[in-house]
Amino acid sequence: MGLRERILAGRGVQPPELVLKRGRVVNVFTNEVHPADVAIQDGHVVGLGEYSGPNELDLGGAYVLPGLIDGHLHIESTMLAPGEFARAVVPRGVTGVVVDPHEIANVLGVEGIRLLLAASAELPLDIWVNVSSCVPASSMETSGHVLEARDMAPLLGLDHVVGIAEVMNFPGVLNADPGVLAKLELGLATGVPIDGHAPGVRGRDLCGYLAAGIESDHETTGAEEAEEKLRLGMWLMVRQGSTEHNLAELLPVVRRFRARRAMLVTDDRTPTDLRDEGHLDHALRLAIAEGIDPVWAVAMATINPAERFGLKRLGAVGPGYLADLMVVPDLQDCRAELVLKRGRVVARDGAALFDAPPFDYTPARDRVHIAPLDRASFRLPATGGRCRAIGLVPGQIVTEHLVVEPTVWNGEIVADPDRDLVKYAVIERHRATGNVGVGLVKGFGVRGGALASSVAHDAHNIGVLGTNDEDMLRAVRAVVEQQGGLAVVADGQVLAELPLPLAGLMSDLPFEEVARRSEAVDRAAAGLGCAVRHPFMVMSFLALSVIPSLKLTDQGLVDVDAWRLVPLKA
Repeated sequence: MGLRERILAGRGVQPPELVLKRGRVVNVFTNEVHPADVAIQDGHVVGLGEYSGPNELDLGGAYVLPGLIDGHLHIESTMLAPGEFARAVVPRGVTGVVVDPHEIANVLGVEGIRLLLAASAELPLDIWVNVSSCVPASSMETSGHVLEARDMAPLLGLDHVVGIAEVMNFPGVLNADPGVLAKLELGLATGVPIDGHAPGVRGRDLCGYLAAGIESDHETTGAEEAEEKLRLGMWLMVRQGSTEHNLAELLPVVRRFRARRAMLVTDDRTPTDLRDEGHLDHALRLAIAEGIDPVWAVAMATINPAERFGLKRLGAVGPGYLADLMVVPDLQDCRAELVLKRGRVVARDGAALFDAPPFDYTPARDRVHIAPLDRASFRLPATGGRCRAIGLVPGQIVTEHLVVEPTVWNGEIVADPDRDLVKYAVIERHRATGNVGVGLVKGFGVRGGALASSVAHDAHNIGVLGTNDEDMLRAVRAVVEQQGGLAVVADGQVLAELPLPLAGLMSDLPFEEVARRSEAVDRAAAGLGCAVRHPFMVMSFLALSVIPSLKLTDQGLVDVDAWRLVPLKA
């Protein structure tokens, strides 16, 4: 009966269930804005033109946009459970997201992916999953689980699973590693989209990477790199996260080429940024402010990701399309005053009109286990010469491979806050192996104390940085005591903490409380002299072994450019 009613309502033979009166439709088919009533029946848009019905909302000339679709992100990076994530982003006009759950998969394996799917099932937000292809990201880190092609295959048949997630092990692709090729062959055989992850991959290497069937990239940071990838047919994911700011650099390329295969994505957003700035709507506003035509910018956040991932009947305002819509009074500002999901108003004036449904996260709890740890675990014997150090790059997650003269005291390399050099360590927390990697990092500005977190991409061991071993040890113990989370310590005292008991990645608290506590730990870190915005998220990427140039895992320092573990001594 639903199809019949939609036809009749669209023809005007019977009144539609809901009519959005006097709207201005942002039409991503024709790149125009035009006045129209929007008729809705059975959760679908059934007509544009002049309509009336028993339920009408007078928009007074406001703009009707398709609901926003984020084509690449990790829910776990927000530190919110799926229900609270929906409460945070739906009022921003986001009605769908394509996620790579490799954070929880590194902790829980296939069970984690299934858990995230189940927790998302009853939400007024479509959460589509790309099956994680790199768990762990490389063999140079220790994760809780390993996913092979045989583990991934059964997941591709599940509802709301749409493809294969970012193939981060680009050296494995280029060197035709059999395990990596098996995952690519799985994607090619099933015909699903395969997402990429190719920071700095250029020339013939890029051709080889694309020849494997990979079609997109969200790690592009430079204009020339973006041009090359677009010319070779790649989908360019223009990323604007909390610590990854690529939009201003890449959008001029999109504008010059009028690139059709481009979309806006967020990848990683903190709860405070979700609260204060927004989600994909924030990237949309920035794109418009950078000079992208508003309708074109809307297309980059709606129809383009819908077509990239084969999301039928989504991403546009038109008859037959699902009524996932946002209404904004100002197209330049794009702040939603109404959000509709399947024709039902689910948010108004920035507030969600729904609660997160209850969900049993028991399988995700009690996931932080380390071997006995003491001050000696963080000891760095003097190398007798210069040593390697990780150098932060502002606004990016790539790092520099620095060579520095270390500060030595009593035969040990120690932190030197006056030179902005502090210790950084990664402690394995899945199998209590006792693995501890220790190195140096430059760029945080910390003058005292320590910061620790059970979020350390992508294996998510415990990362800790600090100016002295005692505070580093206390901070790690604070994280273990709360079975995952963030902690700031000085002089042996815990100054602030945020528990993340769900896989050591996500909170079980409401969005507003998570944002408040996240702000508190950031403020405590600033009190120690930390000059980095979102220090815990920045720190979490220091362990990501597939992002150039120098990283640190529980197994030691990783020279990503050379694709090997290297000693501290340069």
